[in-house]
Amino acid sequence: MRIVYMGTPDFAVESLRALVEGGYEVVGVVTMPDKPVGKHQSVLQPSPVKQYAESVGLPVLQPEKLKDEAFLSQLAALKADLQIVVAFRMLPEVVWNMPPLGTFNLHASLLPQYRGAAPINWAVIHGETETGVTTFFLTQEIDTGTIILRKHIPIADTDDVGTVHDALMRTGAGLVLETVELIRAGKVDAIPQEQCYTDVSELRPAPKIFKDTCRIDWHQPLKRIYDLIRGLSPYPAAWTELVSPDGSRQVLKVYQTEKHFAEHHLPAGTICSDGKSYIDVAVAGGYLRLLSLQLAGKKRMSVADFLRGFKLPLYRL
Repeated sequence: MRIVYMGTPDFAVESLRALVEGGYEVVGVVTMPDKPVGKHQSVLQPSPVKQYAESVGLPVLQPEKLKDEAFLSQLAALKADLQIVVAFRMLPEVVWNMPPLGTFNLHASLLPQYRGAAPINWAVIHGETETGVTTFFLTQEIDTGTIILRKHIPIADTDDVGTVHDALMRTGAGLVLETVELIRAGKVDAIPQEQCYTDVSELRPAPKIFKDTCRIDWHQPLKRIYDLIRGLSPYPAAWTELVSPDGSRQVLKVYQTEKHFAEHHLPAGTICSDGKSYIDVAVAGGYLRLLSLQLAGKKRMSVADFLRGFKLPLYRL
């Protein structure tokens, strides 16, 4: 069975590696064009998927537009029986409908929950205690095709997006192989997503994360702020502003915190610190202890390191 693989970021590398090391016939890889990086945008950075594909000698296609006739001709010439999509982009029907066995996608949630661009972030932001991966056949509407397989994983209260991402990446690679074997054996019994609606009390979307999404509202309850921060760590990171006595502001990213439930009568956002070893922020329901921070233009650091060079008592949030 000839396979064309489509993906771009690190998350997609693990499944491609599993296919290659499992001896599957991957006849081509489709990924995003190289991205300009650097101060003058003069250096082109290949995607992680391209880097891996080239390291094992796989042909790589990098179309600017997925409906481009030259690309479609190249794709058709690969004569794939099956296409696999992991963290790529929305495909036009002319692409996903090309191979005789169809095209399936690996999505980092338990569909139909968390359809969209950022399922891992939103599952953690909402304080979910489990998530998972789903393989499904592509159709015209994004993330709505019939489900082939799903696999659950737990989310611990101390997990952040980084740890959940890595767990889903590994679990997803295994699910991709299971799905390929089902398709090869002709044993797929894909079900409509509507049959899974009873699994969830509320369907939540997973839209793209924007800068305003990441701003911390210190008037929210303790658990909600805690989940927002870990749901955005390590990337793109939750942020707030430190306001100096003269009214100037500095952006402060927050990566790691601890919850301390307690009664108090302090205004939300009040900073409590010994100036040496800890920073607590008063919020509804207790205090959020900040553990890992980053000032704009600086490196990420521990609170103790941060306090060595920053006179925090003069500032407010």
